[in-house]
Amino acid sequence: MVEVPVTTSGIPRFGRRKVDHELYITDTTLRDGQQGSRPFSFEEAVAIYDLLVELDNGSGVIRDIELFPYTEKDRRVIREIKDRGTYPRPIGWIRSTVNDLKLVKEVGLDTTILLASVSDYHIYYKLGMDRESARRKYLSVIEEALRMGLQVKVALEDITRSDVYGFVMPFLQEVMRLTERYGAKFHIKISDTLGLGLPFMEAPLPRSIPRLIRFLIDDMGVDSEGIEFHGHNDFHLVIANHLAAWVYGASLSNCTLLGIGERAGNCPLEAMAIFYDQLKGGSQFNFRALPKVKELFLRMGFNVPEFYPLLGDNAFKTKAGIHIDGLLKNPQIYLPFDPETVMGVPYTVEVTPYSGRAGLLFWMVKKFGIKDWKKYKNDERVDMAYREVLRKFEEGRKEPLKEDEVVRIVLKYIPELVR
Repeated sequence: MVEVPVTTSGIPRFGRRKVDHELYITDTTLRDGQQGSRPFSFEEAVAIYDLLVELDNGSGVIRDIELFPYTEKDRRVIREIKDRGTYPRPIGWIRSTVNDLKLVKEVGLDTTILLASVSDYHIYYKLGMDRESARRKYLSVIEEALRMGLQVKVALEDITRSDVYGFVMPFLQEVMRLTERYGAKFHIKISDTLGLGLPFMEAPLPRSIPRLIRFLIDDMGVDSEGIEFHGHNDFHLVIANHLAAWVYGASLSNCTLLGIGERAGNCPLEAMAIFYDQLKGGSQFNFRALPKVKELFLRMGFNVPEFYPLLGDNAFKTKAGIHIDGLLKNPQIYLPFDPETVMGVPYTVEVTPYSGRAGLLFWMVKKFGIKDWKKYKNDERVDMAYREVLRKFEEGRKEPLKEDEVVRIVLKYIPELVR
């Protein structure tokens, strides 16, 4: 039997070879997530931060959390979390203006994202500039930030529609010279603003995320820890693109909880936490914080789709008899990992016409704590109970049976289970 290697937390390993460079996650739930969904109250924002701290579990893997410095509420949040000395640490996110730099300084942050739009769509149509004017504007603000003692992460907005060698490369060369002059760290954030990125080396620039990462490392000499990726999910590829960025050399993955954000959203932070465990092979996170994330967002009025990976109600639930039969024999047959051990979430079944006799058996094992399910495998009373289930659906029922309905049917034929 070919065995899939697992991490210490019980999650399947990415492969037998680990990724050698350092990997980190950064959070933008209170920036892109908030602006793409709805404004959060002060209490909600702090609660989100506290859950990120709980998930990070003191590892420092969730390195930064981005916040706008524009509203008084956001400045209150920054002040609330800034002096805690825990990860993730708060950093700013601003436009390329000196006035915005002053806001970052006033609120007491030492690091900020600085937006630099690099596609001609943005330079010509949004900013009303030409390339040279945009380049001078960005560089002047970056230099002012460095002069003020701020650490700057330059976000290359809409890079997957940019002229990589004609504009991005010479611009970054000048940014590198500036950071060297001021003794600062060179940090670039690749922003796939419209989700046009592709996770394949075979795709051409500027759309290939692997090629963009290798361009920065091989052509520009950027260290992995100076490369961050921020993607969008317009074409269902955001997790694949973030994973490709990590595998091909980027250290930082910029995400939001539940993937909330502009349009189709950002990369789900919880997914990259799971992949971090697979890539690095060690249990860094407290994954039991994830169900609390779901509970918080439900209380905030968000919808977590039933079939959403990891946190949806159906993520570790099955209605298929052939799967349930496998779960009875060995849960590893139809579970990628044990959700109860990793996340504190049980795997469950629902009783429908397609869950079969195995569905009733599994349900009985869980509900009544049956140790030896095989003694009921050929019990005709299970057949009788299942036939009654079938009749309900033949009469027009469409929804799975509720727990009290299954209890009633099972105990009708197997009353000794109640003891």
